[in-house]
Amino acid sequence: MELKVVDIDNPKGLNFILGQTHFIKSVEDLHEALVTAVPGIKFGLAFNEASGPCLIRKSGTDDALIDLAVQNAQAIGAGHIFIIFLNGAFPVNVLNRIKDVPEVCHIICATANPTQVIVAESEQGRGILGVIDGYSPKGIENEKDVTDRKNFLRTIGYKL
Repeated sequence: MELKVVDIDNPKGLNFILGQTHFIKSVEDLHEALVTAVPGIKFGLAFNEASGPCLIRKSGTDDALIDLAVQNAQAIGAGHIFIIFLNGAFPVNVLNRIKDVPEVCHIICATANPTQVIVAESEQGRGILGVIDGYSPKGIENEKDVTDRKNFLRTIGYKL
């Protein structure tokens, strides 16, 4: 077995969701979950099939985001994973809907941070062991940091 680090290519710092699912039907069900969660949502979705023809299945509402999702799914190369790139929506807007899709096994990460995927490769194929999401902590928040955090959440409309 060999371990590899795959950098998520995300040149515009978009939010994305990486997860694991188990059935070809996932592509259509995830698409439906996203468009019903946020009307007018812009997204690209790719799913790596793990049996049969083992294709990268794709869907979405924005061709550039679909291409970005496919490129990253191909780079990861693990079966039964999906990646969704979002534009104009945040993971918090869609995560519960995605988790409610019956085929979804789990969410590995949801972020806009620079991300590395830790992949194990054997003779059979590849699997995701985990991710490195962003950077290590640089300290502990002080009172000013708490105030800044609370103000930021209110500025972007997530708290009153």
